[in-house]
Amino acid sequence: MDHAAVLALYDRDMREGARPESSDARVERTGGVVRHVGGEGGWSGVLWSDLDAADADAVIAEQVAYFTGIGHEFEWKLHGHDRPADLGQRLTAAGFTADAEETLMIGETADQLVDAEPPEGVRIVPVTDRVGVELMVEANERAFGHDGSWLRDLLHARLAADPDAIVALLAMAGDVPVSSARMELIPGARFAGLWGGGTVEGWRGRGVYRALIAHRARIAADRGYRYLQVDASDQSRPILERLGFAPLSTTTPYVYAR
Repeated sequence: MDHAAVLALYDRDMREGARPESSDARVERTGGVVRHVGGEGGWSGVLWSDLDAADADAVIAEQVAYFTGIGHEFEWKLHGHDRPADLGQRLTAAGFTADAEETLMIGETADQLVDAEPPEGVRIVPVTDRVGVELMVEANERAFGHDGSWLRDLLHARLAADPDAIVALLAMAGDVPVSSARMELIPGARFAGLWGGGTVEGWRGRGVYRALIAHRARIAADRGYRYLQVDASDQSRPILERLGFAPLSTTTPYVYAR
């Protein structure tokens, strides 16, 4: 993989040339930023920027005024290669709070088309209704140890508004959810986003996470996506590297709460 070329393609495809994540969302290009305005239960924030030291503070203030004016909390998704180099410090000074830094990792979809089946007694099932959503929230809460109400809201909104744009999956051991994951599919993009992969303690290290990646890769390949994209935590990065994903940059969500 030509890392520089793929990173440039990612910036053009998923950030500067972003599409709305759902039918009730919109993407706006104004000045030096591309921003996403989410629909019901959707994500709002700045996806891409082309700023310099002379205009960064003014543009940040403009985005704060815009999103607060329409009543949206929002996120400025800062990438490690964004400019100016002190953009993160400027966001903090403007009232944003930084979440944990993650690593932007990219894999070739074709490289993940392997016969990676879940362990014996575990099956992978799609989430399409309220019962499945509740099981997915349960798995997420047990895996990550925090409240999953945000995931419930997101899934209900996305499954109702644009079900073809999201793939939600559960790994079930009998009637018990032991892992969950989702994939975001934006029409016309070349990158399918892998999100939320988490396995409950006691089932980790047994191939469930790998099976969920392979399952999503097969779906992405069938729908014409060449790349898989992950914002990886420190825990998942080494696993993904062993599977052939390449780290290209870092991502840090800077959140502005009203």
